[in-house]
Amino acid sequence: MASSRKSKPGKSQSTDLLAHVRARVEPVIGPGDRLLVGLSGGIDSVVLLDVLSRLNARLRVRLESVHVNHQLSPDAARWAKFCRTLCRDREVPCRVVKVDVTRGNSVERAARDARYAALRKSAPDFIVLAHNADDQAETVLLQLLRGAGVKGLAAMPLSSSGKTRRAAVDMQPPILRPLLDIPRIDIERYAARRKLAWVEDESNLDTAYLRNWLRHELTPRIAERVPGYRATLVRAAAHFGEAAELLDDLARMDAGDALDSATLAVAQLRLLSLARAKNLLRFLIASRGWQMPDAERLQEGLRQALTARADARLIVNLGDCELRRHGGMLHLLQHAGPGQPAQGVPLTWDGQRRISLPDLGGILTMTPRRGSGLSIARLQSHGVTIRAREGGERLQPDRHRPTRTVKNLLQEAGIPAWERERMPFIYSGDTLACVPGVAVDHRFHARRGEASVVPAWRRR
Repeated sequence: MASSRKSKPGKSQSTDLLAHVRARVEPVIGPGDRLLVGLSGGIDSVVLLDVLSRLNARLRVRLESVHVNHQLSPDAARWAKFCRTLCRDREVPCRVVKVDVTRGNSVERAARDARYAALRKSAPDFIVLAHNADDQAETVLLQLLRGAGVKGLAAMPLSSSGKTRRAAVDMQPPILRPLLDIPRIDIERYAARRKLAWVEDESNLDTAYLRNWLRHELTPRIAERVPGYRATLVRAAAHFGEAAELLDDLARMDAGDALDSATLAVAQLRLLSLARAKNLLRFLIASRGWQMPDAERLQEGLRQALTARADARLIVNLGDCELRRHGGMLHLLQHAGPGQPAQGVPLTWDGQRRISLPDLGGILTMTPRRGSGLSIARLQSHGVTIRAREGGERLQPDRHRPTRTVKNLLQEAGIPAWERERMPFIYSGDTLACVPGVAVDHRFHARRGEASVVPAWRRR
């Protein structure tokens, strides 16, 4: 049964948390920034909120909090009420977000993913979390037991990088963890000195969860022999973090133009050692926010991609993404799963120059011209719609030659099979007028000086 707790007086803290947190966040944030505290109601996040609210006048930020209700505990509503009261007393805006946690192989992971998604949805300048040195040490041990690589052993970074991350591929707000090198005992001492109250999650005592087993059974035994193990593992995580940065720098050098397109020349990849090739693939996968496949699956996928025949239609499922080969190129794509109809098409074109088609995975631009591309008058004579491919379509690019199947035209254009299914087709009434970048039916060719439009399709 979960319970609320109030701290009892104890020894004075060994760390000045106010000075420590200020030193961690002040070089990174700026006046007026929105700082969003992930507030569970546990002792760590309560202390973090208390410290930041005391520093708020000096930092001159907009401090807010979000409490994520996972709806997994019978006490969840009481925890949410506690967090609202805590924030009201400190004049900090608090929002409670309910999430649905998918129950599967790992409830912990599903809850964490739902929690982070809820925090990011608020789109603050920074998310501030209360992970401490004990959490970091436990994470390093967990990753060791899971056989993680360098990135996994780097555990949690003090900061997910500066504000430049807002311009990164995933556009996610950076995360700050100003208590990451503070042991839990110092947090408890601060809470005692400030006479703070917090809630206890009963699931934290369940040693069926590996992290709880480490916390309650293994790390106390380690502490008996190596009292400073927390600081040691935190330092080791920092070393692994530096090594991970170097591996990312190497991957950027190896990626070249593939950094944005996630398209690699097989010949280029063959010039790399196996370790560097795997490092490059991991970097491209991580940069797009996809779940990392296990080491064996990644290596097997790479082996198949490099040894397949040039004309083979290779598809390697890597979980969140898939590796495909077309000719001499490898493509990393988001895993599409079973084919689904595009929900965003057909749609009517009313003269827009830029049309986002998320279900097809790209943007269609319609650039005005004179005498090139599609005749606007003839195109609009029966109403213009943009549709998804259905199969069996035909075009007659040359009026002196027979109609051609679109399938054949797409093949001649060298468009990979998976992209052929996700292209916009432009219709005038029920007549296919154009497949952007591939062919225009001769009946819609713009004449010299005629008002026209040139369509172009760009995949995201």
